[in-house]
Amino acid sequence: MKRILLLRHAKSSHDDPAASDFDRPLAVRGENAAPRMGARMAAAGWIPERVVVSAARRARDTVEALWRDWPQQPPTLVESDLYGAGAADLLDRLRRLPDAEGTVLLVGHNPAIQQTALDLAGTGDADAYAAMRAKFPTAALAVLDAEVAHWADLRPGCAVLSAFVRPGDLDGEA
Repeated sequence: MKRILLLRHAKSSHDDPAASDFDRPLAVRGENAAPRMGARMAAAGWIPERVVVSAARRARDTVEALWRDWPQQPPTLVESDLYGAGAADLLDRLRRLPDAEGTVLLVGHNPAIQQTALDLAGTGDADAYAAMRAKFPTAALAVLDAEVAHWADLRPGCAVLSAFVRPGDLDGEA
């Protein structure tokens, strides 16, 4: 089985109009949401063996904030090709992962993260799927489990949507 964790980067700042889209940092809301999501991931046991992250600053900052409550920082690949990638590109990237790794976190941008999650989810929690289809907010996480032995075998509809967690779902969690 392969576990795919798809996370949209946390909320970015638009405070500096001179900053390029690629170089935008996290907004205060993103700085708060990312470590909370990381804590939720740790509590649920959703710690990846590898992280693949867009090279955009807001995505890299999101990953660094996730790690705060993790037992260790997993190997991380920062990839410029993920910035501006489409859903087909993300699926192709997942298919090229080493088979020795069972759980991988991919941190990127919408609409590709949302579409990749929707494409992979063949079954699972209908309410979570509907919520994910309606909106995939910043710092939201889709957890998908695929009964495949090789990453190269991933295909649309092959995974079960195990969870969809939005930062707003974490309100009231310790």
